[in-house]
Amino acid sequence: MTLFAKSSFASDPAQSRGRRKTEPESPTRTVFQRDRDRIIHSAAFRRLKHKTQVFVYHEGDHYRTRLTHSLEVAQIARSIARTLGLNEDLAEALALAHDLGHPPFGHAGEAELAQCMIPYGGFDHNVQTLKIVTKLEQKYADFDGLNLTWETLEGTVKHNGPLSENQGQEGNLRKSICAAYDGAMDLWLDTWPSAEAQVAALADDIAYNNHDIDDGLRAGLFEIADLLELPLIGDIFRKVERRYPGLDAGRLIHESVRRLISAMVEDVIRESRHLAAKLAPETADDVRHCDGPVIAFSEEMAHNNMAIKGFLGEKMYRHYRVNRIMSQARRITAELFQLFVQEPETLPTWWYERCDGPRSERTGRVVCDFIAGMTDRFALEEHKRLFSLDMKL
Repeated sequence: MTLFAKSSFASDPAQSRGRRKTEPESPTRTVFQRDRDRIIHSAAFRRLKHKTQVFVYHEGDHYRTRLTHSLEVAQIARSIARTLGLNEDLAEALALAHDLGHPPFGHAGEAELAQCMIPYGGFDHNVQTLKIVTKLEQKYADFDGLNLTWETLEGTVKHNGPLSENQGQEGNLRKSICAAYDGAMDLWLDTWPSAEAQVAALADDIAYNNHDIDDGLRAGLFEIADLLELPLIGDIFRKVERRYPGLDAGRLIHESVRRLISAMVEDVIRESRHLAAKLAPETADDVRHCDGPVIAFSEEMAHNNMAIKGFLGEKMYRHYRVNRIMSQARRITAELFQLFVQEPETLPTWWYERCDGPRSERTGRVVCDFIAGMTDRFALEEHKRLFSLDMKL
């Protein structure tokens, strides 16, 4: 087994900025390992099993869910972090946490919930993740949330990079983050996150695009022939077909997708070593104050990645079969939200007790938290209970 040298700018668990509430440290785990374990044992993580990536949960058992996607992101993140000498445990914790704030029904559910929340302060899934891990998870005797380390919280809210104080949507997100967390710890929102957080973000991109290619092909939304004109992925499929003539479609898809993942991972490692040499960070905080990211695709791979995103946008995410499902998902989300915000007494008791009257900003936020935590399955069942007269309450 090859051993990789530790990077000077890796996050050191012994130098963590700590937790909001001080706790005795574990004798068997580092602080980042403990964060990872708390995320895995959270209710929000378990619910990802029945939250959509693209297909609603009842579409089939072989498509990705938010849970399987998160596990795949964690595997890629660990591989990259290990090779670059970064802290694998922090990268893994951030990969496992990155989708906790997603509502049901994928991007359609998020877009609709954001629309519903315009009068009530808005919605963003990264902000919702922060709220889950700092407030909404309520299982520990000494604190609300998971009491994660500063480094895990910072990497979670800056999953997409720094947040400018003065730029439109980013400025609004910054305000939402401060409101969600009460400003309890300064998360340095205007700097880059740790190298481990940057690894988790790129691992998300790698997993998402590659596995949507896999799911889209298996669902029949597009054909292998449609991919052959794309840069990189087209060449990979042709090479596999030449190497294994007559290979059945299932094996051909898997072999090609795994090679594409490897190509992207190896590109990130090469480019990140180049950037580290160029930017020369010596510490984890140096990474935060660099002029740009230290973990990135090469220019050529970034172009290839954007080509794949464009293809999936046209052939998969806007396919009429997906549009029909997502149209229904948006209607269900909107109808649930409007009913609950107008008649908060229809909420379960625990949630209703946190409201302060119909259509108030506080009630809107409580309703948002309730819906965002739903699985696809629970949202569908709740909608039937509330809107179908023949359903038992």
